Parts: sequence; C-alpha cells; structure tokens
Amino acid sequence: MIGKLGGHDDTIVAIATAPGIGAIAVIRLSGAKAVTIADKLFPGKDLTQQSGHTMHFGAMHHAGRVIDEVVVSLYRAPKSYTGEDVVEISCHGSPYIQQQVVEACIATGARLARPGEFTQRAFLNGKLDLTQAESVADLIASNTAASHQTAIRQMRGGFSRELQALREQLIRFSALIELELDFSQEDVEFADRTALYQLVEAALTEVHQLIRSFKAGNVIKNGVNTAIIGRPNAGKSTLLNTLLNENRAIVSDIAGTTRDTIEEVLNIGGILFRLIDTAGIRESTDAIESIGVQKSLEKMREAGIVLYLFDVSELSADEVARQVEEFEGGGIPYLLVGNKTDVMGEEVARKKFHAFPDVIFIVAKGGNGVRGLKDQLVSQVMGGEINTENTIITNVRHYAALQEVYSALQDVKRGMDEGLPGDLLALDIRRCLHYLADIAGEVTNEDRLDYIFSKFCIGK
Repeated sequence: MIGKLGGHDDTIVAIATAPGIGAIAVIRLSGAKAVTIADKLFPGKDLTQQSGHTMHFGAMHHAGRVIDEVVVSLYRAPKSYTGEDVVEISCHGSPYIQQQVVEACIATGARLARPGEFTQRAFLNGKLDLTQAESVADLIASNTAASHQTAIRQMRGGFSRELQALREQLIRFSALIELELDFSQEDVEFADRTALYQLVEAALTEVHQLIRSFKAGNVIKNGVNTAIIGRPNAGKSTLLNTLLNENRAIVSDIAGTTRDTIEEVLNIGGILFRLIDTAGIRESTDAIESIGVQKSLEKMREAGIVLYLFDVSELSADEVARQVEEFEGGGIPYLLVGNKTDVMGEEVARKKFHAFPDVIFIVAKGGNGVRGLKDQLVSQVMGGEINTENTIITNVRHYAALQEVYSALQDVKRGMDEGLPGDLLALDIRRCLHYLADIAGEVTNEDRLDYIFSKFCIGK
C-alpha cells in the first residue's frame, strides 16, 4: 500500500476551453517553469516578479513575431488549482491562434498535457482527494440540473466528509483493539465493545443507503434508454412527437410507417430519457418491415425501461396480460400506456383493463395524460423524488468499493456477535479501512491513476 504519489517536475500545457472558434480561448500552463515560460513569450512585463492572482495584458511574441494580444493570469503555488505555479493565457478564439500559443509554449520548455493531467496533479499535490477529482469530470459532463448538483456536491467534498468521519471512528477503535493485543496477558479491554457495535450498525445503515443510491446516481449521470414499444398504429410516433413537442417522427394511418428506430433525448425532471420510437411489432412478409421489427425487439431487451403503448379500443385485456408476462419473465422494466381513450372513453377503458391498475391512460394526439406519464417515468427509474442534497453515488468504482466496505462491516458485526477475539476483529476493521482509503485515493498506484484520469478531457 502506498499513499499519495510524488509530483512531476515538468511543466505541462493544453487548451482549457472547448475546441472550435469562439470569442476567447484559454491555454493553461502548470509546473515549476510555468511562469518562466510565459515570461519569455510576454516581453512587455517581467512576470517572474509579479505576485499570484494577478492579470496582465500585452502582446505575446514568439520567433520574432507577435502571435496575439492576450491576458495572462498568474496563480502561484500552492494557491492554485493544481498546487503548482499555474499560468492561464486568454487569447482570441481562433483555432490557429490557440495552436500557435500552445506550440510557442512547447518550444519554450513545456510539454503537451495528457488527458486529465491538471486534475491528476491537483490530486497528487493534495488539493483534492480522488472522489473530488473524479467529480470534476462529472461536472464537465453534466447536462441536467440533477447531474450538475450531484457533481458539485461531490466536488465540494460532501461524499469525502461522510467517509472521513466513518474512517476516523473506525481508526480509533482499531487502534484501541490492537492496543489490547499488546496487553493480552492482562486480559483488559480498551475498546468499548458496545460503542463499537453501535458504530458498526450505524455505518452499515449509512453505507447501505449509499450503495442503494447508485441506481439513481447512474440514471442521473447517464440517463436511461426508453423504448416505445407496441403494435403498428398504436400511436408510438405520435407519442414521441408529443413528448418532444415537435414533429420528429412521420405519422400516418398506414400501419408499418415506422421502419427503423428513431432516437431523441428528452429531459424530464432532471433526468435524460433517450426515447426510442420503434417499428410496430407484428408478423410481416415485408422484408424491410421484418428487419424493423427485429430491431424493435432488440431495443426492448436493451432498454432501461419500456413504454408499452396499446390502442385501448383494439387490444384485449388478455393480449396485454400476455405482453406483461413476457416483460416480467424477461426481467424488463415497463410501463403500460393505454392510448386513444378519447375513442371509447377513459372510464370504459379503465373497466376493460381493470386487471391492470397501473395502466396510464392517455390521448397521445392531444397530449391528455402525457404529463402524468412523464411523472411516472421519473418515479419508475428513480424510485421516488430526486434529492441532490443527499449524497448520491454515480461512480462505479465507488460503488464496488462500498460493497467491499459493507461486507467488511458485516464481518465485524458478525464477529462481535460470535465473540471473536480482538485480533480477528482488527483484521476485518483494517479491511474496511483499506476500501474506504481506496475510494479517497489514499491507497492506489500510478497505473490506476493514469487509467482514471485518462477519461478526462485534455486541459482539465
């Protein structure tokens, strides 16, 4: 086991803003030579003599010519994002200018940064723990209010504080139990077993809640594939258009109009639903339509949730029952949606399908009931209301480590129930502490860090 790995001696550079043309772009330097390199390219003022958290306007020169008029921002170590000297050069947003600035920095002694290397250095220099560093990538990728709030909370250390508090208590008990081993001949107990038992029970509850939150966290972070399945002319394309509030899919009275899947993204209550309008499921002699039906069945099996849409006036309750049996037999999450209730009336439809009290009745063409359908979608995938004030696990690495923590805590509790000696309890507590440290990045190695940070964008 090793702690924080050593820092790097070289100075790195990368474009920190999104690729493409814009009003301005930011090129970031970090490392011991960051200020010196910038100073050589910025002859109007001696940057090496300027204090941190200052900005300086002037012309950037290289190879005897002016590259651009820029603003240089200085951040002196350790009061910077990476903990090293950092220089940010704000230039005009021309991709050509950006590249010229980067090449000038490389020619003057920097090297191009690897993906995520700025944040990796922030971690290595103790500015962030690993959970906070990983949340930076989540924050950059966030595209809903829920994913944004979840990432912000983790970046500010909400998850880290919860784990640290648990670690400190377990470390204290572990130290007392191991102290007992030094006095094994005296048969004394320094660790209050009752207090330890209460701590383990409380920790089991807390860790279990964090593990359970991963389902919601995965939905918040990645969204959910939602396949709209049903027979031809059930109104699938009409429902897609109504949900999107635009005419995205072709709608006609001719059965089999949709031959291929159509996918669009819809934000409902902070969750991204990737809506997939599929071809109507039926037997067909048309080769192209048959391919579309097979694709529909594939999308159904891959979906996070299926909206089974049926025409209440055409489908029988027995046919719905057979479809429900298929969903449940295949472990496919689903919502039953009865469409075209304006034809036979909602009350009549409810009586017809009384065996399915969870059916959502709508009129896709007019939008009646669609608001309730959206609410049910969020409720189905989240299992309740989204509360981003609570810690929500979105990272599969954290999820796997928490499962190990939970297993170790169960072993500690079981050992106390069975009256195991202190040396065996200490082993299980140390195992729990190991995985808690693993989440925060206090037990890691260079290859693992490189893998984690390689998923970041270059410049962050």
